[in-house]
Amino acid sequence: MTRKFNTGICCIIVLLPACRCFAQPDSAKYTMLSNQQIYKIKYRTEVPATVIAAGITLFNFSGISKKDNSTEVQIENLDKNNIPFFDRWTVHVYSKSIDQASYIPFYVAIPLPLLCLADQKMRKDFWQIGYLYIEALAATGVVYSTAVNLTNRYRPFTYESESPMDLAVQSNSKKSFFAGHVALVATSSFFMAKVYADYHPDSKLKWVFYTGAGALTAATGVMRNLAGMHFLSDVLLGATVGTLSGLLVPGLHKIKPGKMPHLTILPFGGTGAGFTAIYKL
Repeated sequence: MTRKFNTGICCIIVLLPACRCFAQPDSAKYTMLSNQQIYKIKYRTEVPATVIAAGITLFNFSGISKKDNSTEVQIENLDKNNIPFFDRWTVHVYSKSIDQASYIPFYVAIPLPLLCLADQKMRKDFWQIGYLYIEALAATGVVYSTAVNLTNRYRPFTYESESPMDLAVQSNSKKSFFAGHVALVATSSFFMAKVYADYHPDSKLKWVFYTGAGALTAATGVMRNLAGMHFLSDVLLGATVGTLSGLLVPGLHKIKPGKMPHLTILPFGGTGAGFTAIYKL
């Protein structure tokens, strides 16, 4: 007899009677969790959106590269009193050593999602996770590049006469708002922490990832400030934007608990034993 399946109705069929060992509840639960999809991506709409975001970012960087250098007179006329009070105390002389050191957590954080290859559960979805990572970077890139392109905030070190003038007059000295290094470190590290937690919700190791993400982001922010490259508000905004991108992109794609793929085959136990095929339209 042929039956019509309505949307949202499950057809449950008991197939292939087998030995009772297949009817263990723990085995059924394990099979369901191991086969359950973690993320769902709507490629038809999201790929074009990501391409557009990348295009906007490139457009912004084109404008950023055209910023004019400052004159020595302009640098000398900078007044600390014009800096908001909450940022005034974060002015530091330029430090080349700290500036270079601030790239260490940056280089550590950016390739962190490659750790997915070392985990069996995440490895099978590596390309899907990789695409989500690109989306997270694109989200951060759009916000960061737009802010830098539309503003000309001088870096903290330009307010200190002891800082090298040859650096202060360069157009790069007008890119303080906001902290791009901090934003990217937060994006990558918190993205990795969120993905690991989604695949291993019961693992205590997930808190190591979150703690590491916070530590890398904080270390980058502190060093960017001490190097004279960014004010406190620049660092805090960069950390906020990056953290939100890293957490929200995978979070918004996560399949809600209880939802399963259209077709799932599970061990069945009851009065008999066998397999259960669950089909959702």
